[in-house]
Amino acid sequence: MTAATAISGKHALVTGGGSGVGRAIALALADAGIDVTICGRRQAELAKVAGESDRIFGIAADVTNEAAMASLYETEEAARGPIDIVVANAGMAGSVAAHKTTLADWQRTLDVNLTGAFLTVKPALAGMAARKTGRIVFIASTAGLKGYAYVAPYVAAKHGVVGLMRALAAETAKSGVTVNAVCPGFVETEMLEESIQRIIEKTGRSAEQARSSLASTNPQGRFIQPQEIAAAVLWLCGNAAQSITGQTISISGGETW
Repeated sequence: MTAATAISGKHALVTGGGSGVGRAIALALADAGIDVTICGRRQAELAKVAGESDRIFGIAADVTNEAAMASLYETEEAARGPIDIVVANAGMAGSVAAHKTTLADWQRTLDVNLTGAFLTVKPALAGMAARKTGRIVFIASTAGLKGYAYVAPYVAAKHGVVGLMRALAAETAKSGVTVNAVCPGFVETEMLEESIQRIIEKTGRSAEQARSSLASTNPQGRFIQPQEIAAAVLWLCGNAAQSITGQTISISGGETW
């Protein structure tokens, strides 16, 4: 039995599924025979991804809204069965010196990246424990394993995600549920392009110089591809990874471990 057939027929939720890493994860899970509910704030983007596979279903929902996430679970589980796999991927980042960070920017970053991650997985926990099976994967960041300048709220939030993962892994260890975090370095997505544009605007560097400066943080001198993260998530969701829980999987070319 292949890894894909072992998890075929299950139901997954992927937040931030309308683009980038979330899209790649949704497509990988769907290709493995899993029904995938993707959510995000922009229905048009979700619909576009859903159009790439008849196993992907898009629903607009705000991960920072507890009622919205509870409603999503109720609706999607009624339509497609219990959610067996949760991938908390939704995130956002800004860049500014810590002393110039407003409280509103700080709070928004924590709301989306940390509180949103908690509200994404909370509705799944009791059902997974009762069924004695389940996979929870947080898409964190190397910023959850080390510090970076000018992104203090993001670093704090992603460290929080890693801590949340470890707490939930400890709580669920005897239940057959696994909880892990994938921690990528700079990934070639729309968010990366936004970071490059900010560097250009603030430093006057060329696009090539900005890209090179970010790629240099990876000892391999390259950007991570979304499909690499999707492959790690797919493995964590399979039977071969049933003893892997409470772990941070760094996908960073050796930048962190």
